[in-house]
Amino acid sequence: MEPVTININWLTDVEEHDYPAAESYLQIIYEPERAASIVSRLRKAAIVQFKAKDLFRASALSLLGISNLHVERDRKKILAHKSLSPLLLVRDPANGRVILADGYHRMCAVYHFDEDALIHCKIV
Repeated sequence: MEPVTININWLTDVEEHDYPAAESYLQIIYEPERAASIVSRLRKAAIVQFKAKDLFRASALSLLGISNLHVERDRKKILAHKSLSPLLLVRDPANGRVILADGYHRMCAVYHFDEDALIHCKIV
């Protein structure tokens, strides 16, 4: 039996509510002024694409299961052919990682369908 290919749709830009969410998370890591500056740069960044498996490796995050309410919500969006908001990423060269400022649940949902899927992102 051939695996079913799921087409993952992406919005052309990040949803507005994702920026304050990213800033809230980044304020845990950085001073508020630096977090605000990073989000300002993210707003201006172009959309790029990375494979789901590469984002997991670069972020060193664990894969959340489909039992997670938010992951399941995003999986249902994918199955309904609804578009997802691109992820917001911050390079952390000091630690050799990428910080996932917003979009962790979306990334996990996409990975459950296809680890090679291209995920739309903004990265600074």
